[in-house]
Amino acid sequence: MRAFTLLELLMVIVIIGLLAVFVAPSFFGAGEKAKVDLTRAKIDSGLGGTLNTYRAHVGHFPTEEEGGLKALMQKPDNEDVAKKWGGPYIEKLIDLQDAWQRDLVYRSPGQYNEKGYDLSSPGPDMQEGTEDDITNWEKT
Repeated sequence: MRAFTLLELLMVIVIIGLLAVFVAPSFFGAGEKAKVDLTRAKIDSGLGGTLNTYRAHVGHFPTEEEGGLKALMQKPDNEDVAKKWGGPYIEKLIDLQDAWQRDLVYRSPGQYNEKGYDLSSPGPDMQEGTEDDITNWEKT
């Protein structure tokens, strides 16, 4: 039985290292893209439908006085709204967070969607108002 020489082992380690240098960034980039896509789907479709159901029951989107997005989980204090409330519309707090586990930013009435609501995530850089923000409105 023949053993590997030190030179052969070093060559294998160098080759594995080179592969890691070129392949690892692709995996990390794909992970961030997946988080962006997941957050975009949650903003565009997931919570959008839930908010529309809330509006159909109550007559308006949840206001910040009613608890914002948390009004989807717990009955508002306002008696008139509480009578119409058909929730809970979502079960878990994680449904109100982006893929980085930060709370989504919700405003109703919206600054950009004046007759509706603004829903956004600061995106991967965690800074609101930057290029990578994920929003339910067209950025200019």
